[in-house]
Amino acid sequence: MPNGQPSHTAAMAAAARAAHLVVDHEPRIFTDPLAERVLGEHAAELLGYHRAHGDLPVLAGARAQAVVRSRYAEDRLAASRATQHVVLGAGLDTSAHRSDRTVFEVDHPATQRWKRELLAAAGVPEPPNARYVPVDLAAEPLAPRLTAAGFDVTRPAFVTWLGVTTYLSWAAIDHVLAGLAGCAPGTELIFDYLLPPGARDGAGEDYAALVGRAAAERGEPWLTCPAPVEVDAHLVACGFTAAHHTAQRDAVAPELWRRTDSLVPTRLAVLARTTLSRPL
Repeated sequence: MPNGQPSHTAAMAAAARAAHLVVDHEPRIFTDPLAERVLGEHAAELLGYHRAHGDLPVLAGARAQAVVRSRYAEDRLAASRATQHVVLGAGLDTSAHRSDRTVFEVDHPATQRWKRELLAAAGVPEPPNARYVPVDLAAEPLAPRLTAAGFDVTRPAFVTWLGVTTYLSWAAIDHVLAGLAGCAPGTELIFDYLLPPGARDGAGEDYAALVGRAAAERGEPWLTCPAPVEVDAHLVACGFTAAHHTAQRDAVAPELWRRTDSLVPTRLAVLARTTLSRPL
């Protein structure tokens, strides 16, 4: 967060989820009816870009990336028996509003405070199952903040970490993984990452060139775009299994890509699924 300000990328991700419902055609990949409301006074401007220029690859790519990772994560959550869901780098995530599990929303204090202000301004009650955990993931210890919020380290959890790792250094990523390694074995982690240059397709390279430069100009530069083998090495070193890596095209059912709009899968973002196999 530059200068302690809330994350601009969190707003862009929420706008992409909201715009999917008003710009793209059926079939819906993911439905987040609260995303537009949470954006409040920012919604008209941010959704206006998608309404006016939704066919541009950079905007269509942002929508595809946001809704595919959300759909994949919530499908995996539905199949999980875990009663605790940890959302790392929650941003303007609304999954707690759709869940009957205890949801621990972890984010930078500035972004979390901003989100709660937006919910209040929109008249959206905070869900009773939500536990807010303000943490600077890049610098502060995660485990004690979770336990202080009521997290039970003796029971396996389901953890999602979406749209975040690209903006962290490897040192910061390992710091978070080490914090999660104190959870019970069997804890499942879903996260996404962006592939390095040369491993992307043409559309992925074009998106990275435009969005990566814009993110850097806003003070949120892309710091880590690893190859899958590099991801696995860090996971295993922190007590997790090697990941199951899923490309955007394969992260949702094939029929969801039979479309008449501008959403197409690209080879840029990868979803990783791993399980904590031993304590650190």
